[in-house]
Amino acid sequence: MLHSQTHLRTRPISAGHLRAFEAVARHLNFRAASEEMALTQSAVSRQIQALEEEVGAALFLRHTRAVELTGAGAQLLLAVSQALPRIDSAVRQIRQSAGRKSVSVTTFASFASMWLIPRLEQFQRDNPDMDIRIDASDASLDLELADVDLALRYGPTANMPPKAIRLFGEQLTPVASPWLLKSGTAVKKPEDLAQFALIEAGDAHRTHLEWLTWRRWFDEQHLTRLQPKRWLYFNYAYQMVQAALTGQGVVLARLPMVAENLANGDLIEPLPRLRMDSPMAYWLILGPRSGGRPEIKAFCDWIMQQGRATRQTVGEVPDPDTVDNID
Repeated sequence: MLHSQTHLRTRPISAGHLRAFEAVARHLNFRAASEEMALTQSAVSRQIQALEEEVGAALFLRHTRAVELTGAGAQLLLAVSQALPRIDSAVRQIRQSAGRKSVSVTTFASFASMWLIPRLEQFQRDNPDMDIRIDASDASLDLELADVDLALRYGPTANMPPKAIRLFGEQLTPVASPWLLKSGTAVKKPEDLAQFALIEAGDAHRTHLEWLTWRRWFDEQHLTRLQPKRWLYFNYAYQMVQAALTGQGVVLARLPMVAENLANGDLIEPLPRLRMDSPMAYWLILGPRSGGRPEIKAFCDWIMQQGRATRQTVGEVPDPDTVDNID
């Protein structure tokens, strides 16, 4: 008997009685709690007694006409009053989404802001009955474990899984706002960039993104000693491009990320013949449990169509191993 009681009080308690406990603790009255829950008063009392046995401590002091929380009861109420609303909210969301078509995507923040989100409006117009959830984070999620359907990733071929679909590659090129370029001497050669502020990622020299740096581009042009008017550093690619759009300097941009800005004239590429190849590319990776759903197929087809459009805009010839369909 002693062994069973010890075992009972070391395992997690069952959750079934917590709602009755919360109701009694809120009303401090068994009758009011039983009316709220549409149960008999004796049924609520039995649930509270069972919970007290599981917890191993009295939760209420029972008086003739009222009840009072014990110290243990107050401690449990603090946790339950926070947990139950969160559970109820999650259940509401599940019920609302049950039977709806949805696609969840994980990608990195700059790609979401600069490439994916600006294109989503057309997809939503064409698929008004489909819910889209974007998880934008620079931390890569494990598709085997995460509750997402597909990933849009950035990296070299060697880092991608075998079934990753290459969307487009990458080149780097200096870009700036038209009015900034008109404000100084015409940029006809790399040396002319020294008259402007140059925009760069603040941590690029200390990370695996070293090939995105101006210094690497200068080395390609044999300008190892060139120094700009000043440097302007940011954490994210979309911040860097936003600074260029507002005329604060020239950025060495990832061409696929600014293709639309170049096409509509918001940014100018002053040295188009001096693009620098990057070892990186952009990829679509399907989650292991997502392939059979029609909405996933539709979204992936759309992503690949947008990838083809980006390749065409930047003038990239598709790689021979690029896959343009999903089985």
